[in-house]
Amino acid sequence: MGTKRVLAFDFGASSGRAMLGTFEDGRIRLEEIHRFSNDPVTVGGTMYWDVLRLFHEIKQGILKGKHAGGFDSIGIDTWGVDFGLLDADGYLLENPIHYRDGRTQGMLEESFRRMEKKRFYEITGSQFMDINTAFQLLSLAVKRPDVLKRARTLLFMPDLFNYMLTGEKKTEYSIASTSQLLDARTGTWSGEVIQALGLPKELFTEIVPSATKVGKLSPAICQELGVASADVIAVAAHDTQSAMAAVPAQTDDFIFISCGTWSLFGTELDAPLINEKSERYNITNEGGYGGKASFLKNIIGLWLIQESRRQWAREGEELGFGDLETLAAAAKPYQCFIDPDAPEFVPAGDVPGRIRSYCQRTGQYVPKDKGEIVRCINESLAFKYRVNLEEIQDCTGKQYGSIHMVGGGTQSALLCQMTADACGCPVVAGPVEATVMGNVALQLMACGEIGSLREVRELVKKSPDIHVYESHGTEDTKQAYERFCQLMDREDAQ
Repeated sequence: MGTKRVLAFDFGASSGRAMLGTFEDGRIRLEEIHRFSNDPVTVGGTMYWDVLRLFHEIKQGILKGKHAGGFDSIGIDTWGVDFGLLDADGYLLENPIHYRDGRTQGMLEESFRRMEKKRFYEITGSQFMDINTAFQLLSLAVKRPDVLKRARTLLFMPDLFNYMLTGEKKTEYSIASTSQLLDARTGTWSGEVIQALGLPKELFTEIVPSATKVGKLSPAICQELGVASADVIAVAAHDTQSAMAAVPAQTDDFIFISCGTWSLFGTELDAPLINEKSERYNITNEGGYGGKASFLKNIIGLWLIQESRRQWAREGEELGFGDLETLAAAAKPYQCFIDPDAPEFVPAGDVPGRIRSYCQRTGQYVPKDKGEIVRCINESLAFKYRVNLEEIQDCTGKQYGSIHMVGGGTQSALLCQMTADACGCPVVAGPVEATVMGNVALQLMACGEIGSLREVRELVKKSPDIHVYESHGTEDTKQAYERFCQLMDREDAQ
């Protein structure tokens, strides 16, 4: 086989990039060719994604891919749950609204008035979160029904970009599964849920499997950019599932953490697991490549550090992530904890101030400086991982010997080591570029260059940035975890 080159776009909550993936001699080589910020814009009290600018950046990435030697296909992955609405003529009704916008406040409770919570979970197998597509749409049905009346098509963010490139309206399976509108067992839209929430069923398009060719670059795009036609492939369009494809696991049973702005903690199953325990623990069943189910929890992740860093920059102190890690490493361990998923930590703003208020409210030591705040965040995340590990083991009846951590969070040696110590098992960290690696690999699978997911994971194991952190938990770690669990119990009881 010759050389195959594909272009992968990976959109995170704060930045995006275009990466050129080259497959040659049984290896995947990645080259970043374009990077850009992804800045939400608030207008009139509503927080939007700047979708037209983001599409402009896709075009710039395509141009740079052309100048770097060309490519055979394009794949796009993004965060989950958010979407654009098209009218009858295929035009966007408005910019897609950011999941951190406040419009879904109260919509969880409203949904349970329309559909019994147990039945809702029984169908979707999804973790109840205010940000989910179902509740964003419900807010439109309740507060802005005129928008839904004019809407004819819903496209999730990666599907929307694919549509802008090709003119084809398709919904990729993994991104659909973030919506809480999918029947987890059949992999199709749930008419029962859609009807109960009062949503127009005609909004939802055909669902296609991960790694499906959905079209080609439109003649207009090719003419505008002076590029040759290329396949546009619906990879695992939810970034978590592209990352899942690149977890270098050697066994079928493994625990993973896709660690970035969010931490997605879970395991891979052949079929959804929906029962009383999974409902009680509020665990989601997300669709992945080959119809696999990612049995996982969404945990607020490095957002807490990212937003703390932004707050300190607003106050006039520019500190790199490495600087913050050094300060945290020097701070005294196990002084105070937070629940990373507490509602006050979801919106943008003064996260350090909210952490101090949380600690004061819960009768704990109040962190005084940046190092203590970052250490509090990291230790709390590590212990939250331990809680979720125990819940998943309880649901599956399995024990897991190690944890695979992938994504940008693996660049924090401190967090990786804290996770190993808290969970009492080794952490296999890397690759950092798991999402892009999975995006590229799934394009190669769609083109017939790679035959199976197992082959992909064998390729990823060769990555040089995989490191193992052995567990060195102490009696102090054990006692601190007990304090953390007591704090979570008290907070849940309120």
